[in-house]
Parts: sequence; structure tokens; C-alpha cells
Amino acid sequence: MGKYASEVMELLKHIGGKENIVTLSHCATRLRFVLKDVKKADIKKIEGIGIVKGTFTQAGQFQIIIGNEVATFYNELVEKTGVVGVSKEEAKKAGRQNLNLLQRIISHLGEIFAPLIPAIVVGGLILGFRNVIGDIKMLEDGTKALTEVSQFWAGVHHFLWLIGEAVFFFLPVGITWSIAKKMGTTQMLGIVLGVTLVSPQLLNAYDMAGGAQAPVWDFGFTQIQMVGYQAQVIPAMLAGFLLANLELKLRDIVPSYISMVVVPFLALVPTVLVAHVILGPIGWTIGSAISNVVYSGLTSSFGWLFASIFGFAYAPLVITGLHHMTNAIDLQLMSELGGTNLWPMIALSNIAQGSAVLAMIYLNRDDEEEKQVSIPAAISCYLGVTEPAMFGINLKYVYPFLAAMIGSALAAIFSVGTGVMANSIGVGGLPGILSIQPKHMLTFAISMAIAVVAPFILTIIFSKKKTSLKSKGKATA
Repeated sequence: MGKYASEVMELLKHIGGKENIVTLSHCATRLRFVLKDVKKADIKKIEGIGIVKGTFTQAGQFQIIIGNEVATFYNELVEKTGVVGVSKEEAKKAGRQNLNLLQRIISHLGEIFAPLIPAIVVGGLILGFRNVIGDIKMLEDGTKALTEVSQFWAGVHHFLWLIGEAVFFFLPVGITWSIAKKMGTTQMLGIVLGVTLVSPQLLNAYDMAGGAQAPVWDFGFTQIQMVGYQAQVIPAMLAGFLLANLELKLRDIVPSYISMVVVPFLALVPTVLVAHVILGPIGWTIGSAISNVVYSGLTSSFGWLFASIFGFAYAPLVITGLHHMTNAIDLQLMSELGGTNLWPMIALSNIAQGSAVLAMIYLNRDDEEEKQVSIPAAISCYLGVTEPAMFGINLKYVYPFLAAMIGSALAAIFSVGTGVMANSIGVGGLPGILSIQPKHMLTFAISMAIAVVAPFILTIIFSKKKTSLKSKGKATA
């Protein structure tokens, strides 16, 4: 008899039986099902199982939050059902069959940027730390920064730029590699393509934006500007997809005994040429247009409206998976404007969801079973991981989720209204302040306070109103 034998049997019953399971996999905290008929899954009864902390559907997969015991539970489920477990990649592929075109595009975007996030987070923290020690005048009556009075910290500041430059200037290398990996093509070719977009031979993208004259490749009958695409997202994505698709097509055409030589050559050389002649300039234009529209919207007289909508809607976007689009926009803003005013609102949304859970901990302070779920959820939320909070607590009761959305909107309005900018994407939640440009840290701290206090108070108010309505209903009956 397994540790979770009864829970496994209960789950099987409420999910529509083992015959309703197409694929089954798991990640660090969740079971991932692709079901033949999602409607057969009784969500209320599944969430009533003791070990289950919540459910949601994303990327065509029905996902059940189990927690740290997921591996044990998964093994018992596989043993009981006889369903052969698959990898997360296979599960994602099967789940896409249930998605429409837009959802598939969003899913692909998420898979491209997911492997890059750890490096981007580290880069953001490093830039933030460099700004703290190099830009904030904290010594000698506010006249000098730490690097100006200490050779050690000046050396640290100089050294850390090595990592920051590697993350952001050479971001196209990571993007083209990630696309090759995702498409199942030669990853080394993806890396080489990325390097050709940021080669030191080319005029740096930042110098180009400043009006510097680019050298040219002179072919006699035509000339091509030698422009680099450092930190550019869309040119790298367009080039990466061209290379991957061209390689896949060539594999089908070229005989296997010469493919080792012919396919890489015929895929890489034309792609690099097209990338510098056509895709690079087009991608740069599209990226600049997107970043300018977003930045203009957030800094216009109607910026408060844009901020309120984004702050209110970001948490629902996470549920649908549409939030993956913001990574590309953030990175484009960083390359064009030297920072992003979008990321601070995302960090504030994380905090707001955690604060709503904090209110639920207070309201259910005598419920030990509830606290076992809500306390870890609140902590992870304040550190930028919102899944346990949203799916385990806030969506379960609904009104804390609404309170968090309203609190997030209020905090976003203040953040945008005071011109807060982040150096880059960073750690979400409370540590998000480390990614904020030093001159905006104080106002962002106030935004964080709003994201903590407003959802907490609103959750308690909504709870009392809900209790009051229930009492009136019983009295009327």
C-alpha cells in the first residue's frame, strides 16, 4: 500500500478515469495531465483531496499543484494506472493540440525565454548592485559614491560589468541558441548565428542609435552596413526561426551521407546574409516601434490608465500564459531606452498576490490546516513565485484574488506616475527593488508598501462583506 494510495484512487475517479489520460508528467510541484476530455475532470472534488493545493489549465495541460511530494505521488499514480510517463517537452507537445493559434504562439514564446530567465535575473541584480555602489551618493555628506572612495569597490564595479555585458549585450546569442534547442535543430549553429549578430567587427547597436556611421561590406555592385544587434530581441528571433526552419527543410531534401557538410553550410550562410540585409533592419524597426508605443503609453497623460489596466490584468494573464509576451517587451525596452517601466509593475503584482494571502492567514489564523498551505504560499509569492498563492488560495476564494488585482493596479499607478524604471528584468516580489534604478528606489518602496497594504485591507473588507451577505441570506430564508 503506497503512501498516497487513497488519494491516487480518489484523483483517478474525479479526473475521469485512467482512460481519460493522454499523457502524464510532473515538474517540481505539479502534476501535468493532457486529458482527452477536460470537462470530465471534477475540479471541485479534485481540489477537495487533502494533498491537492489547487488546479489550473495552461498550455493545453490540466495541472494539479501537489507540492514537494509530487514525485512520490506521481510514481504511485503511474504504478496504479499503468500510464507511461512522458517528459515535460512531450507533454507540452501533446498539450498544444488543445490550443488555438494565438495560444500556441504564446506557448512558443514562453519556451524560448524560459531558459534565458536565470541569466537575465542575475544580470539585472548585477546592474542594480553596480548602480547602488557606483551611482548613489551615500558618503561624505551625499557627495560621493562608494566607488569614489574605495578602490576595492571600484574594482568590483568594473569587474561585474563583465557579467552584465555578457548577459545583455550578447542576449541574441542566447535567443538563437534557445530557438535551435526548442526546434530540435543544431544548437551550435544557433550559437554561431547569434555571435554573427553581435560580433566586435560590427558597429555596436548603441553607437548606431547614437548616430555613428557604420562601416560596410563592399561587394562592388552593392554595399551592406556592418551593424550589430546587441541586446536586440526581435532581429535575433527572426534570424533564429529562419535558421531552424531552413535546417529542417534541408534535412528532408539533402541525402543523409552528405548532410553533415551540406546542411549546416546551406542553412547558416544564407541565414546570416538575410539576417543582416533584411531581417535585422526589419526587426530593429518593429522592436523600436513596440518599445516606443509602450513607453509613450506609460509616460503620456493617460499613463495612469495604462498602468491601472496592466496592474489589474497581469495576474489573470499569468493564468492564461499570456504574460510570457512581457519578457520580449521588457528586453526591447531595455535595449532601446536603457531600462523598463513595465517590469516594476510585474514585481508589484507578485507582492499584491502575496499580501492577499497574508490577509487570509490572518482571517484563518485558528485554522492550522489552512496555514500549512497559505504560509509557504505567501513566502514564495513575496519572493516572486505566485503559483502556490494564486491557485492554492486566492483563486480558491476568489475575493482575495480580486483584492490583489485592485491593490496591484493602485501600486502600478503610483509606480508609473512617479516614473519608476528598472534596469532590467530581475527577481520578482520584494527582492524586485534590487532591479530598480537607484534614483527610483524610494518611490518604488512606496509602491511596494501600497502593494502590501491595499490587498491586505481589501481582502479583509471583502471577507466581511461576504460574511454579511451570507448572514442576510440565511435571515431572509
